[in-house]
Parts: sequence; structure tokens; C-alpha cells
Amino acid sequence: MKRVRISDLRPGMKTAEDVFSYNNQMIVPKGAVLDDKVITRLEFYSVLAVRIAEEGEETADDAKDLQAPAEVNENLPYSQRVRNSKQFKRFEKTFLENSLVFKENLKNIAEAGAEIDSRSMIESITGLIPEDMTGSGVFDMLHNMRQYDDFTYMHSMNVALICNVFAKWLGMSEKDVDILTLGGLLHDIGKLKIPDNIIRKPDKLSPAEYNIIKTHSLQGYNILKDKNIDENVKQCALMHHERCDGSGYPLGLTDSKINSYAKIVAIADVYDAMTAARVYRGPLCPFKVISIFESEGLQKYDSHYILTFLEHVTTTYMNNRVKLNNGMEGDVIFMNRNQYSRPMIQCGDKFIDLSKEPDLYIETFV
Repeated sequence: MKRVRISDLRPGMKTAEDVFSYNNQMIVPKGAVLDDKVITRLEFYSVLAVRIAEEGEETADDAKDLQAPAEVNENLPYSQRVRNSKQFKRFEKTFLENSLVFKENLKNIAEAGAEIDSRSMIESITGLIPEDMTGSGVFDMLHNMRQYDDFTYMHSMNVALICNVFAKWLGMSEKDVDILTLGGLLHDIGKLKIPDNIIRKPDKLSPAEYNIIKTHSLQGYNILKDKNIDENVKQCALMHHERCDGSGYPLGLTDSKINSYAKIVAIADVYDAMTAARVYRGPLCPFKVISIFESEGLQKYDSHYILTFLEHVTTTYMNNRVKLNNGMEGDVIFMNRNQYSRPMIQCGDKFIDLSKEPDLYIETFV
């Protein structure tokens, strides 16, 4: 293998090892064949050089075709079986390709005042979801994309996907599903106006820095207010940090004064933000996030929306292998409707009902 500077990379070259970002998140896997989009992705993550397989040199992954279906090994954890599937590899490839295009679109809208092609942007999300993919399938994809850095534009794509599925769980019309999908895509556009050193700061923000961050919702609304898009999409940018108990920002609105679409985006936004990695912490276990929603959700979020979300999203955890705080590992086999964050786990021949074991809890997915 040889080490090649980013400026000297050419399409057709093959990576000889996994490529990681500055905070140890994988960007490109070993054995990947480079094209213009992958090289652009490496440049975006400020990678200086990559080890490339020399002509005639085989990598461990040469025999693996990412588009070919993987053999199903039922002994593997559920998440590993998902990552090995043809469906996931296709989703991952298309998601990363679309993220580069979406990044440029957001920058052009926020910085150059470009018009918004609503239909094209919505289709960039709906095109990721095959007709036969269920809501649980979409969350399977997202749960297993967590090795990638969560920059604003990728987070926005995640939120758009969650909103698309969430709207269907709520039985909304096709028009409303599209509005929510676009609302999810554009909800954080104001963050492009926030200095990068604050957005990516690895330490806790100072009160002054946090106040700057909080301006992004108003800045997002100002970017969108004169655009030819549905008014509800603009309100999603403005109000997605408002909370029903009045504790949110920028206006401190209470329940009835908050746009209903923004209420839905708020839940999707928090779920994705908390289950994704941040520069200052790793991702929270989804069951920890569910526990937080259960303890404060009915005060901060619309009760109909949060209860619908919890009822449906927890089914996406079924069959996942988890690790408990006592070190035991097992599979999620049953959801307790009165306490979604504490399901029943099968550990070998033993069944553990976490709703009856107050000292035990799910620490992480395996």
C-alpha cells in the first residue's frame, strides 16, 4: 500500500484501510473504490492523506461486492445482520451521496439566497425509502448509520427521514407528509449562520456561546421567510426548540401557540440529536432517550405526538441485542407499554423483565 495525499487521489483508486475523521468516526471503509463524490467527502472531513492499495495488491474486502446480498448468519446480533444486508449497503451508499448534494444546496440557500426546489429536496429523502421498507426498516437503517459524524446537514437528513415516517404513523395526508419531510430537512438551516468553532466545540459551551447557538432558529426563519415554500416549513425552523411548558426558545411559547408541524419536528430533532454522536460525547442509548421522553415528555411535548412516537419507535428496537448495566447481554423480545424504556430481555434461557428490576437498565446496543 502507499500513502497518497488527498490532492493526488483519483477515481478508481481503492482504500487499503478504513479512513477515520479527526474524532475517530469512520468516513470511508477499507476496500472502497474512490469516485469524485467519495474524494469530495474526504476533503470535507479535512483528511490529509489516505493509504491506497497498489495495483495488484488485494485488500481483505476485495471479494466483497457491496451491492451483492450478504449471507444471513442468524448467530450474528440483529444490528450486524442489518449492516451486512444488501438493503443497508444500498441505503448507506445513497445516503452519503445525497448528503454531499444536500450540503451544497443548504449552503447555496443560506449563503447565496438560492431558491428552494421543494420537490427535488423531498425526493432526495423519499428516494432513500424503497416501497417495501417499513417504518421499522427506516429506523434500522438510521440506528446503524451512527458511525458517521453528525454534522448539521446529515442530522437534518436524519430528522427528515424520521419526520417522513412519523407523519405516516400519525396517519397524515401525502401533502402533510411532504411538508414535514421538508420541515425536517430545513429546520436547522440557521446553524449555517453560527460560527463553526462554536458548532464543533468539543467542550461544554459557555453561556455566551449557548446564547449564540440559540439564535439559529430565528436565523433559519429569516433565511426561509421570503422563500416560495409552505409557511409551516418556515415555522418548523422558527419553533422546533419551543416546548409546550414554555421552557423553549426563541419565544418561550406554550402548547397552543406552537405550530403543530414544529411540535413533530421537535420530537424527531431531539431523538436524532440524542441518539447520535457529538464532538463532546458519544451517542446516548435509544432506551436512555426513551426514558427521558417518558419522564418529561408529557410536559414538554404534545401528548398525542409524543405518545404516538414512543409507541411506534420502540417497536424498531425489537430483536436488537443489548447490554445491561450488570454486563449481561440479551435480545429485546417484548415492549412494556407502561414503561417503554424497560422492555423484556432474553439472555440465553433467562427472561428479564426490566420493568420489575429497578436496579437493571439497558446500557447500550451490542
